[in-house]
Amino acid sequence: MKITQDAGRKALGEFAPDFAHYNDDILFGENWNNGDIDHKTRCIITVVALMASGVTDSSLKYHLENAQKTGVTKREIAAVVTHVGFYAGWPKAWAVFNMAKEVWAEEDAQTAMAAHENSMIFPIGAPNDGFKQYFSGRSYLAPVSKEQVGIFNVTFEPACRNNWHIHHAAKGGGQILICVAGRGWYQAWGKDAVEMKPGDVVNIPAGVKHWHGAAKDSWFSHLAVEVPGENTSNEWLEPVAEETYTQLL
Repeated sequence: MKITQDAGRKALGEFAPDFAHYNDDILFGENWNNGDIDHKTRCIITVVALMASGVTDSSLKYHLENAQKTGVTKREIAAVVTHVGFYAGWPKAWAVFNMAKEVWAEEDAQTAMAAHENSMIFPIGAPNDGFKQYFSGRSYLAPVSKEQVGIFNVTFEPACRNNWHIHHAAKGGGQILICVAGRGWYQAWGKDAVEMKPGDVVNIPAGVKHWHGAAKDSWFSHLAVEVPGENTSNEWLEPVAEETYTQLL
Protein backbone atom coordinates (compact mmCIF):
# COMPACT_ATOMS: atom_id res chain seq x y z
CA MET A 1 0.00 0.00 0.00
CA LYS A 2 1.56 3.27 -1.15
CA ILE A 3 1.26 6.15 1.31
CA THR A 4 0.42 9.56 -0.12
CA GLN A 5 -0.04 12.86 1.66
CA ASP A 6 -1.06 16.39 0.66
CA ALA A 7 -1.80 17.93 4.07
CA GLY A 8 1.39 19.99 3.94
CA ARG A 9 0.51 21.64 0.64
CA LYS A 10 -3.09 22.24 1.72
CA ALA A 11 -2.09 23.92 4.98
CA LEU A 12 1.29 25.50 4.14
CA GLY A 13 1.67 25.34 0.38
CA GLU A 14 1.84 29.11 -0.01
CA PHE A 15 3.24 30.08 3.39
CA ALA A 16 6.01 27.46 3.63
CA PRO A 17 6.28 25.54 0.35
CA ASP A 18 9.60 23.90 1.29
CA PHE A 19 8.19 22.53 4.56
CA ALA A 20 5.10 21.33 2.66
CA HIS A 21 7.37 19.52 0.19
CA TYR A 22 9.41 17.87 2.95
CA ASN A 23 6.23 16.79 4.77
CA ASP A 24 4.33 15.41 1.77
CA ASP A 25 7.09 14.15 -0.49
CA ILE A 26 9.94 13.19 1.85
CA LEU A 27 8.42 12.25 5.21
CA PHE A 28 5.36 10.52 3.80
CA GLY A 29 6.24 10.07 0.14
CA GLU A 30 9.64 8.42 0.75
CA ASN A 31 10.12 7.57 4.42
CA TRP A 32 6.65 6.11 5.04
CA ASN A 33 6.95 4.07 1.84
CA ASN A 34 10.30 2.56 2.81
CA GLY A 35 9.71 -1.20 2.76
CA ASP A 36 12.30 -2.05 5.42
CA ILE A 37 9.61 -1.63 8.10
CA ASP A 38 6.05 -2.78 7.51
CA HIS A 39 3.31 -0.17 7.70
CA LYS A 40 1.72 -1.52 10.90
CA THR A 41 5.03 -1.43 12.78
CA ARG A 42 5.76 2.07 11.47
CA CYS A 43 2.36 3.27 12.76
CA ILE A 44 3.06 1.84 16.22
CA ILE A 45 6.53 3.41 16.31
CA THR A 46 5.06 6.79 15.37
CA VAL A 47 2.42 6.61 18.11
CA VAL A 48 5.15 5.72 20.62
CA ALA A 49 7.35 8.61 19.48
CA LEU A 50 4.53 11.15 19.74
CA MET A 51 3.49 9.82 23.15
CA ALA A 52 7.05 9.94 24.47
CA SER A 53 7.34 13.53 23.22
CA GLY A 54 4.12 14.51 24.96
CA VAL A 55 2.34 15.29 21.68
CA THR A 56 -1.34 14.51 22.24
CA ASP A 57 -3.01 16.79 19.70
CA SER A 58 -4.75 16.01 16.39
CA SER A 59 -1.55 14.57 14.92
CA LEU A 60 -1.59 11.78 17.50
CA LYS A 61 -5.22 11.02 16.73
CA TYR A 62 -4.37 10.88 13.03
CA HIS A 63 -1.64 8.31 13.67
CA LEU A 64 -3.84 6.31 16.06
CA GLU A 65 -6.44 6.14 13.30
CA ASN A 66 -3.73 5.06 10.87
CA ALA A 67 -2.65 2.33 13.28
CA GLN A 68 -6.20 1.04 13.56
CA LYS A 69 -6.58 0.98 9.77
CA THR A 70 -3.44 -1.16 9.45
CA GLY A 71 -4.86 -3.77 11.79
CA VAL A 72 -3.66 -2.69 15.23
CA THR A 73 -6.30 -4.04 17.60
CA LYS A 74 -7.62 -2.49 20.79
CA ARG A 75 -5.70 -5.04 22.87
CA GLU A 76 -2.48 -4.32 20.98
CA ILE A 77 -2.69 -0.54 21.33
CA ALA A 78 -3.58 -0.92 25.01
CA ALA A 79 -0.49 -3.09 25.54
CA VAL A 80 1.72 -0.63 23.62
CA VAL A 81 0.53 2.42 25.57
CA THR A 82 0.79 0.58 28.90
CA HIS A 83 4.34 -0.53 28.16
CA VAL A 84 5.47 2.91 27.01
CA GLY A 85 3.76 4.51 30.00
CA PHE A 86 6.35 2.94 32.32
CA TYR A 87 9.16 4.66 30.40
CA ALA A 88 7.58 7.86 29.04
CA GLY A 89 5.31 8.73 31.95
CA TRP A 90 1.95 7.73 33.39
CA PRO A 91 0.16 11.06 32.62
CA LYS A 92 1.13 10.66 28.95
CA ALA A 93 -0.36 7.17 28.96
CA TRP A 94 -3.63 8.52 30.36
CA ALA A 95 -3.75 11.19 27.65
CA VAL A 96 -3.16 8.66 24.87
CA PHE A 97 -5.71 6.21 26.29
CA ASN A 98 -8.39 8.90 26.33
CA MET A 99 -7.83 9.49 22.63
CA ALA A 100 -7.39 5.80 21.73
CA LYS A 101 -10.72 4.92 23.34
CA GLU A 102 -12.46 7.25 20.90
CA VAL A 103 -10.60 5.82 17.90
CA TRP A 104 -11.32 2.18 18.77
CA ALA A 105 -14.92 2.79 19.93
CA GLU A 106 -16.30 1.93 16.50
CA GLU A 107 -14.40 -1.38 16.55
CA ASP A 108 -16.10 -2.21 19.85
CA ALA A 109 -19.48 -1.37 18.35
CA GLN A 110 -18.85 -3.51 15.27
CA THR A 111 -17.74 -6.45 17.42
CA ALA A 112 -20.84 -6.18 19.61
CA MET A 113 -23.06 -5.86 16.55
CA ALA A 114 -21.57 -9.00 14.98
CA ALA A 115 -21.99 -10.95 18.23
CA HIS A 116 -25.63 -9.85 18.41
CA GLU A 117 -26.32 -10.93 14.82
CA ASN A 118 -24.71 -14.31 15.48
CA SER A 119 -27.04 -14.83 18.44
CA MET A 120 -30.19 -14.94 16.29
CA ILE A 121 -31.39 -16.69 13.14
CA PHE A 122 -32.57 -13.50 11.43
CA PRO A 123 -30.23 -11.00 9.75
CA ILE A 124 -29.78 -7.49 11.10
CA GLY A 125 -30.40 -6.06 7.67
CA ALA A 126 -29.68 -2.60 6.35
CA PRO A 127 -29.62 0.74 8.19
CA ASN A 128 -33.20 1.85 8.75
CA ASP A 129 -32.62 5.15 6.97
CA GLY A 130 -36.22 5.51 5.78
CA PHE A 131 -37.40 5.93 9.38
CA LYS A 132 -34.28 7.30 11.07
CA GLN A 133 -36.00 10.61 11.84
CA TYR A 134 -38.30 8.69 14.18
CA PHE A 135 -35.51 6.95 16.12
CA SER A 136 -33.09 8.11 18.81
CA GLY A 137 -29.95 6.20 17.77
CA ARG A 138 -29.25 3.78 14.94
CA SER A 139 -31.63 1.03 13.91
CA TYR A 140 -31.59 -1.65 11.22
CA LEU A 141 -34.35 -3.31 9.21
CA ALA A 142 -34.57 -6.77 7.63
CA PRO A 143 -37.79 -7.81 5.84
CA VAL A 144 -38.83 -11.37 6.78
CA SER A 145 -42.17 -11.48 4.94
CA LYS A 146 -43.93 -8.97 2.70
CA GLU A 147 -46.77 -11.27 1.64
CA GLN A 148 -50.03 -12.03 3.51
CA VAL A 149 -48.69 -10.51 6.74
CA GLY A 150 -45.81 -8.04 6.93
CA ILE A 151 -43.03 -9.23 9.24
CA PHE A 152 -39.83 -7.27 9.75
CA ASN A 153 -36.84 -7.87 11.99
CA VAL A 154 -36.01 -4.53 13.60
CA THR A 155 -32.67 -4.17 15.38
CA PHE A 156 -31.74 -1.36 17.77
CA GLU A 157 -28.23 -0.46 18.90
CA PRO A 158 -27.83 0.03 22.68
CA ALA A 159 -29.97 2.92 23.97
CA CYS A 160 -31.75 3.30 20.61
CA ARG A 161 -35.54 3.61 20.73
CA ASN A 162 -38.27 4.86 18.47
CA ASN A 163 -40.58 7.81 19.10
CA TRP A 164 -43.98 7.46 20.66
CA HIS A 165 -46.34 6.35 17.91
CA ILE A 166 -49.82 4.96 17.23
CA HIS A 167 -50.98 2.31 14.78
CA HIS A 168 -54.39 3.42 13.54
CA ALA A 169 -57.05 1.23 11.93
CA ALA A 170 -60.80 1.45 11.31
CA LYS A 171 -60.97 -2.25 12.10
CA GLY A 172 -58.33 -4.78 13.21
CA GLY A 173 -54.80 -3.54 12.80
CA GLY A 174 -52.17 -2.99 15.45
CA GLN A 175 -48.84 -4.75 15.84
CA ILE A 176 -47.22 -7.76 17.51
CA LEU A 177 -43.62 -7.63 18.77
CA ILE A 178 -41.61 -10.82 19.27
CA CYS A 179 -38.17 -10.40 20.85
CA VAL A 180 -35.60 -12.58 19.07
CA ALA A 181 -32.31 -11.34 20.58
CA GLY A 182 -30.89 -8.97 23.17
CA ARG A 183 -32.85 -6.98 25.71
CA GLY A 184 -35.21 -4.08 25.27
CA TRP A 185 -38.29 -2.24 26.45
CA TYR A 186 -41.89 -1.68 25.43
CA GLN A 187 -44.11 0.96 27.02
CA ALA A 188 -47.71 1.93 26.43
CA TRP A 189 -48.79 5.46 27.32
CA GLY A 190 -49.75 5.77 30.98
CA LYS A 191 -48.34 2.34 31.90
CA ASP A 192 -45.01 1.04 33.23
CA ALA A 193 -42.37 -0.07 30.74
CA VAL A 194 -42.19 -3.82 30.11
CA GLU A 195 -38.81 -5.52 29.72
CA MET A 196 -38.42 -7.73 26.65
CA LYS A 197 -36.07 -10.70 26.32
CA PRO A 198 -35.87 -13.44 23.67
CA GLY A 199 -39.20 -15.22 23.40
CA ASP A 200 -41.24 -12.40 24.94
CA VAL A 201 -44.29 -11.26 22.98
CA VAL A 202 -46.19 -7.97 23.17
CA ASN A 203 -49.58 -7.43 21.53
CA ILE A 204 -50.29 -3.80 20.65
CA PRO A 205 -53.91 -3.02 19.72
CA ALA A 206 -54.65 -0.27 17.23
CA GLY A 207 -54.97 3.16 18.82
CA VAL A 208 -52.46 2.58 21.64
CA LYS A 209 -49.72 5.19 21.97
CA HIS A 210 -46.42 3.41 22.68
CA TRP A 211 -42.69 3.12 22.05
CA HIS A 212 -40.12 0.32 22.04
CA GLY A 213 -36.35 0.04 21.84
CA ALA A 214 -33.13 -1.32 23.29
CA ALA A 215 -31.88 -1.29 26.85
CA LYS A 216 -29.00 1.08 27.57
CA ASP A 217 -26.46 -1.76 27.71
CA SER A 218 -27.74 -4.18 25.07
CA TRP A 219 -28.48 -4.59 21.41
CA PHE A 220 -32.12 -5.55 20.82
CA SER A 221 -34.00 -7.21 17.97
CA HIS A 222 -37.68 -7.96 17.60
CA LEU A 223 -39.94 -9.17 14.85
CA ALA A 224 -42.56 -6.54 14.11
CA VAL A 225 -45.71 -8.24 12.83
CA GLU A 226 -48.21 -5.98 11.08
CA VAL A 227 -51.70 -7.11 12.05
CA PRO A 228 -54.04 -6.83 9.01
CA GLY A 229 -56.80 -4.27 9.29
CA GLU A 230 -58.90 -1.74 7.43
CA ASN A 231 -57.67 1.78 6.66
CA THR A 232 -54.43 1.23 8.58
CA SER A 233 -51.88 4.00 9.12
CA ASN A 234 -49.02 4.87 11.44
CA GLU A 235 -48.77 8.17 13.31
CA TRP A 236 -45.31 9.18 14.56
CA LEU A 237 -45.23 11.44 17.59
CA GLU A 238 -42.68 13.01 19.96
CA PRO A 239 -39.42 11.34 21.06
CA VAL A 240 -39.36 9.52 24.38
CA ALA A 241 -38.34 11.97 27.12
CA GLU A 242 -34.78 11.39 28.28
CA GLU A 243 -35.84 11.21 31.93
CA THR A 244 -38.42 8.54 31.04
CA TYR A 245 -35.83 6.39 29.32
CA THR A 246 -32.87 6.85 31.67
CA GLN A 247 -34.80 5.63 34.72
CA LEU A 248 -35.08 2.19 33.09
CA LEU A 249 -32.37 -0.31 34.14
